[in-house]
Amino acid sequence: MNYKILNTKIQQFITENLKSDITKLILKGSPFKEITIQELANQIIAKQKSESKLPSWFAAKNIYYPPKISIEQTSSEITASYKSKLISGDSIIDITGGFGVDCFYFSKQFKKVIHSEINEDLSDIVKHNYQQLKIKNISTFSGDGIEYLKKSKEIFDCIYIDPSRRNDIKGKVFLLKDCLPNVPENIDFLFSKSNQILIKNSPILDITSAINELKFVKEIYIIAIQNEVKEVLFLLEKEFKKEVQIKTVNIQKKGSQNFNFNINDKVYSNYSEPLSYLYEPNSAILKSGGFHQISKQLNVFKLHQHSHLYTSKNNIDFPGRKFKIERVISYDKKKIINLLPEKKANITTRNFPKTVAQIRKETKIKEGGNSFLFFTTNNNNQLIVILGTKI
Repeated sequence: MNYKILNTKIQQFITENLKSDITKLILKGSPFKEITIQELANQIIAKQKSESKLPSWFAAKNIYYPPKISIEQTSSEITASYKSKLISGDSIIDITGGFGVDCFYFSKQFKKVIHSEINEDLSDIVKHNYQQLKIKNISTFSGDGIEYLKKSKEIFDCIYIDPSRRNDIKGKVFLLKDCLPNVPENIDFLFSKSNQILIKNSPILDITSAINELKFVKEIYIIAIQNEVKEVLFLLEKEFKKEVQIKTVNIQKKGSQNFNFNINDKVYSNYSEPLSYLYEPNSAILKSGGFHQISKQLNVFKLHQHSHLYTSKNNIDFPGRKFKIERVISYDKKKIINLLPEKKANITTRNFPKTVAQIRKETKIKEGGNSFLFFTTNNNNQLIVILGTKI
């Protein structure tokens, strides 16, 4: 941590160049002898990324930013605020502290928070920033979080863990045992230190595999922001043996869409041809796999077992996108072209053998406009196209 970055003139330079071309700035070199242009560039880029993701940090004075990858990997303030309200108590330890955004929000719910981070430089940065943010109930520790717990006699109300990928050998779908720390390997020890464990995972984590690896899973939270899944949370409670609840939320600029269900619910969808309205579940629901549950709970019909599009005669409140159906035709190139005199539409494919790019190439339909085309398969295994207007 180069404390000279906090010099008033250097901080002013960083602020003044937030909208500058970074490449051109690097070519000019650093105007300060004690700071390299690479250090300056990193501070500018990291602060740029924080403007919408971490507005509290962006607005505070003398914030020291870590390498930009730490900003990219950290929770946003929106998700950190949401998860902090899921748990409460007197004490919590984050054994994979990172840039400290989650602990910042835990400090609003808990009397005592410990931020443990194995990277010493990052730990120093976090400690400095908490001082600038005037947070007084967070203690920072530089070292291995599991080792800290082994040496501590304290029992916590909650342990928070954000495991990191150990390697990329296994591709996109990975197991918790392939992350650091290895939570499954340490689960019994962790429960000796707290009755409650909250684990944050990447959206690409396989939910079923994670449940099988863990113990006492009580609730699973799938958090999306503006229809993009950001986090999957597992809340574990010692000796919990009831049904696992899946809770999905899509946080939007105007309110949130919520949908919950028991993971072992034995329900089945009803099917229908497209009726008056078409519904596309938000990304959190699609990640959850609650395709039959949403059909049953909201009394809507599914178009096909694998299409994940729904329909009804009446317009209902639905956690996702809603459309008024204008036309339904069989998949035929000439019919599709005649549907759109302006040759412009927003295209979505669900359970369809061609990609959006392939469809645009063969139909010459440009992107945009107010028309929406859904290319999908109906319950008779026929390829169809649905023309809709967004509600």
